Amino acid sequence: MGTPRIVDPGVMREVLGHFASGVTVVSALTADGPIGFTCQSFSSLSLDPPLVAFAPSRASRTWPRLREIGRFCVNVLAEGQDDVSQSFARSGDDKFAGVRWTPSAHGSPVLEDVVAWIDGELWAEYDGGDHTIVVARVLDLGAHPDRRPLLYHRGSYGLLRRSDA
Repeated sequence: MGTPRIVDPGVMREVLGHFASGVTVVSALTADGPIGFTCQSFSSLSLDPPLVAFAPSRASRTWPRLREIGRFCVNVLAEGQDDVSQSFARSGDDKFAGVRWTPSAHGSPVLEDVVAWIDGELWAEYDGGDHTIVVARVLDLGAHPDRRPLLYHRGSYGLLRRSDA
């Protein structure tokens, strides 16, 4: 088989950018107010038990704070929420400035106008290289079927084409 060739990170990012993904904001409530971060790496994992997974960067300053709380909400962003995604991707700013939200039954922020939300608690964490793979047990969830998801593809936001069928 031989030694595997070294994969250039830039090439990997460009090639894997061809896979369209949804965009989420993972949020929690602290004693000082709500916190959150944008996370593109999110997926359903298991129905029994109900689990989801997401992968924050190891450089994230927000994930360690969310980990301490142990409960959080994954908000699946909708079309037109590009600005929300960009705001929560920045460090240091008051990311919730101008963002409307309501608390879930477990107290985590559910952002207004999202496509779906998943309230969860930390189940497990795994080494994911320059990211941490987080598995969360689903406590509650909901969706707005009239809304369409915000997609990220090849370095920019995209839209689903409406079906006339």
